[in-house]
Amino acid sequence: MSVIDDLASEFTRLPGIGRKTAYRLTHYLLKIPPEEACRLARAIEAMAERVRRCSICNNLSESDPCEFCTNPTRDRTVICVVEEASDIAAIDGSGGYRGLYHVLGGCLSPLDGIGPEELNVDSLLARLNGEVREVIIATNPSVEGEATATYLHRAIGSRGVQVTRLARGLPVGGDLEYADGVTIAQALSGRRGM
Repeated sequence: MSVIDDLASEFTRLPGIGRKTAYRLTHYLLKIPPEEACRLARAIEAMAERVRRCSICNNLSESDPCEFCTNPTRDRTVICVVEEASDIAAIDGSGGYRGLYHVLGGCLSPLDGIGPEELNVDSLLARLNGEVREVIIATNPSVEGEATATYLHRAIGSRGVQVTRLARGLPVGGDLEYADGVTIAQALSGRRGM
């Protein structure tokens, strides 16, 4: 196998990258100046060497504990539970949340052999000391995400901590005629006074 085939093969291991795209990326890297390709390689190597999981919330970070867990301005009475570390960027980027996070590392999926033991549930429950008053469950609106949310609600509910779920509904700027029935039903059931 050639170096080109080896690199293309490695690219196909990335999510959403098929064989054609892998070869397209490989050939792109062959066209750019070698120093640019080396800069990319060094960035990947540095990431692999320096990024690790936070021992408190399981976020990916260069420091342990991570920048969210050590930030004294974050609200320590609220924990937002997400499936993956990448979900934190979306929530924190909204500017509407200033609490702490907890990364599960996936969601319940019995068909894939993922039960509560494979997720970071025990470490979440251990964080529910007297200071935490609310846990926001921000799992994806999939069958697995809903099952995970239900499981967490039951596991947390007996600890005297309020459990909430992200609201569901219509996106800003969206048209009703293009929304699916489930989204409209969730928007109707989650309606609030004006």
